[in-house]
Amino acid sequence: MPALILHEYAASGNCYKIRLTAAHVGAGLERREYDIMKGETRSPAFLAGVNANGRIPVLQIGDRLLPESNAACAWLAHGSALIPADRFDHADMLRWMFWEQYNHEPNIATMRFYRVYVGMDNLSDEQRAGVPGRIRNGEAALDLMEEHFAAHDFLAGGRFSLADICLYAYTHTSREGGFDLDRWPAVTRWLARIAGEPRHVALED
Repeated sequence: MPALILHEYAASGNCYKIRLTAAHVGAGLERREYDIMKGETRSPAFLAGVNANGRIPVLQIGDRLLPESNAACAWLAHGSALIPADRFDHADMLRWMFWEQYNHEPNIATMRFYRVYVGMDNLSDEQRAGVPGRIRNGEAALDLMEEHFAAHDFLAGGRFSLADICLYAYTHTSREGGFDLDRWPAVTRWLARIAGEPRHVALED
């Protein structure tokens, strides 16, 4: 396997999901930290040499660069038990991963960023105006997960998969975004199952 370098901001759930996937498949990562609060991913060097989109994470595979967290996770998990062999289950795994980036992360992760890193008193007028919608949509995402986990232990294929890793990353930080997980007991039980998986690593590791 070529050398793997993770260009990251370690506190980010999108970066964490890559580290968690790597831990589950036994892949070693060199980690390079960028402080997004200081604009380090917007520097000319980063834009020219790492990601012209100015975002992290980026997984560097030898001399090739792969942005987008779920794409990086899929590369790492290729050929492993984290990706279901059944065609439908594989597609269902991808369905949850797409949903995470479209419905879940923009709300739950953004509220965490606002509360923990920006500060609610420091939001722009535009950001502040969007808060009620983000809370409402974040709650709706957790409601959907709660309904699913009332009848299933995992997201796709009846077993632990890459979808569980990608949804775990920000769901387990929901309280930091102001979402009281006591409202979603089935989600809370699922979080405990994922944290109990062999090779699990915490966000802080």
